Amino acid sequence: MASKRPRTTETEYEQVVQQYAPMIKKAQSSSVKLNNSPVVVFAHGSGAPSSCEWMIRWRNLLLKALNAVEVVTFDYPYGKRKAPPKEEKLVGFHSDIVRKVAAKYPEHPLILVGKSMGSRISCLVAAENDIEASAIVCLGYPLKATNGAIRDEPLLPLTVPIMFVQGSNDVFCPLELLEVVRKQLKAINALHVIEKGDHSFQIAKKNLELTGMTHEEAEERAAEAVAMFVSHIRGEKVITGTRVSF
Repeated sequence: MASKRPRTTETEYEQVVQQYAPMIKKAQSSSVKLNNSPVVVFAHGSGAPSSCEWMIRWRNLLLKALNAVEVVTFDYPYGKRKAPPKEEKLVGFHSDIVRKVAAKYPEHPLILVGKSMGSRISCLVAAENDIEASAIVCLGYPLKATNGAIRDEPLLPLTVPIMFVQGSNDVFCPLELLEVVRKQLKAINALHVIEKGDHSFQIAKKNLELTGMTHEEAEERAAEAVAMFVSHIRGEKVITGTRVSF
C-alpha cells in the first residue's frame, strides 16, 4: 500500500473544501434507500467540471444503478482555464471531501468513482491509510499519457477492488495494454467494455448500428455492470444479464 500522504491543513485547499461542504449536504439522493446502500464520491476529469452534462448524466446513472444513498460530486480547485495542479494537491483536496462524506455516512460502503483524471486521483485517494473504500470505479482510466508514458503507478499497489469501464476505441487506454496491467494488479478487478466508445464513451453515428444499441442503452448497460461489480464484491446475490469480465 502506498505511504500515507500528509493531510491538508490551513491551506487554500482546505478553504475550498469548506466551500463545498453545503453541496455535500445537498447532494441528490433517491427517496427510498436500503440501510446498506453505498455512498459514492464522484470526481470529474480534467476537461470539464462536475456541472457538465456528462457528469450529471452519469451521476444519475450511478444513483439509480447502485441505489446509492448519495452520489456526491465536486470541482477540483484549479479553475476552468487552468491546467490541473500537481497531483499531490489534488489528492489532498479530494481526500478531504471523501473524509467528510465517509463521516456523514459511517455505516454505508464507500465507493470512489472518477472520470479520466478523476479516476487516477481516486486510486491515489484510496491508498490513503485512513480512507476505507469498498471499491473504485474508473470511468475511462487514462492509462496512456499523450507522451506515451504508461500511468499504472496508482493502480499497482492497490488492494481495493477496481472496476474499469472503458470504450473500445479509447486512445488513452488501449484494451490490450489495460489487459497487461490488469494481470499485474493485486486487487480484484473487472472490466466492462463499451463497444466502439471513445474516452468519454461516445459512439460515432456510423458505429451505432454495429453495436445494436443506442448510446443511452450502452451507458445504462455500463452502469448496470458497475452495480453488478459492487454487488459481487459485497457478496450479494446478483441477478443481471450484463456481462462483466473479472
